[in-house]
Amino acid sequence: MFTRWLNISSDLSGLLVGPRRSGKTTFLKQNFPDFKYTSLDDLDYLDWASTDPKGFVQELGQSGIIDEIQRVPRLTIAVKHAIDSYNALILMTGSSSLGLLDTSTETLAGRINIHSLPTACWGEDLGPPTHAIFKDKASYLQIKEGNRQLYKAMTFGQFPEVLTCGSEEEKQEILTRYKNTYFSRDIMQLSNIENMEGLLAIFHNLVHSLGSHLEVSNFAREAGVSHSTAKKYLNALAGAELTFRLQGYQFGPAKRFLKATKTYFADNGIIQSLNVPVSQGPLLENFVIAELEKRRKLGYIPTDRFYYYKSAAGHEVDLVFELENTLYAIEVKHTKRPGNKELKNLKKFETTKDVKIKRFLFYLGEDYTTIDNVQLIPVAALFRGK
Repeated sequence: MFTRWLNISSDLSGLLVGPRRSGKTTFLKQNFPDFKYTSLDDLDYLDWASTDPKGFVQELGQSGIIDEIQRVPRLTIAVKHAIDSYNALILMTGSSSLGLLDTSTETLAGRINIHSLPTACWGEDLGPPTHAIFKDKASYLQIKEGNRQLYKAMTFGQFPEVLTCGSEEEKQEILTRYKNTYFSRDIMQLSNIENMEGLLAIFHNLVHSLGSHLEVSNFAREAGVSHSTAKKYLNALAGAELTFRLQGYQFGPAKRFLKATKTYFADNGIIQSLNVPVSQGPLLENFVIAELEKRRKLGYIPTDRFYYYKSAAGHEVDLVFELENTLYAIEVKHTKRPGNKELKNLKKFETTKDVKIKRFLFYLGEDYTTIDNVQLIPVAALFRGK
């Protein structure tokens, strides 16, 4: 395993969340080799933790790792007792945040740190970050290298095991295996889902609706399931960290959240595993927004959440977030030569005079430039950027 762009303190217990196969177990084993390791993927440990949670945690001693704690969420009560009683250091991982984050926050408030470990950022396997995406300019040679690597990154994604494979055939084989296990059967088991065809229909319709507003009623009809089932399946995918949602941004706190959301895949490798044709524009949009979301989760973009924007006149901006009293507005375009058509929504994006706005357009060219107050950033600047 390569060195990840995440640091975890050894002075406080913690919960590490992220999708299956993002490298959580390897990360903790590498960085905390002296901690006693247990995994609830092991049926014996799972049975023990379910029937005697207090004894299970006590067996870990002063410091231990509990892998896949979402399988027995009430273990957090036993972890709380161990922390309070003998100052234990317990590190936990969770591949599904459905109910787990609420339980952990309520039970272990003030006692643990909660960290996210998404799939690797683009270029993370090659070393530490070399530049800040929105503040620095990547070197000319790095932009060139990023453009050479872009197709492979967009297609196969950044799951660590996939990154270590040499051939495209091996990458595809691993992603297909993930789809048949971690992306489907695991989710069905953890979320009490019985309809495999319905789940796959949800997956496929998500691919077809990349970058579009997601109304659950319409989505349910297209997937051939009930409204409640569609909502349950969509929540399961988000809880498993396979997808994430953007809510609509409106000026003024009372109008912050719009009903319709946009859903993106946490990694383009998930899209590739489904073997569903998708055009390059939506694929690039998912790739860029997912890469930025990874950096947000890692703390490199220190904002609480991302949004999209849609004006009353129908003008949309792909991504909006607040940072340091500044509103960042971002569009992603599959073009090497953006013109007025690609820039118009960003140029129309306005707010009150006392709010500073920075406008960015990610595109397939190689140059950093500014057109009509819109800063153009090469997509390749994401390569090894933070």
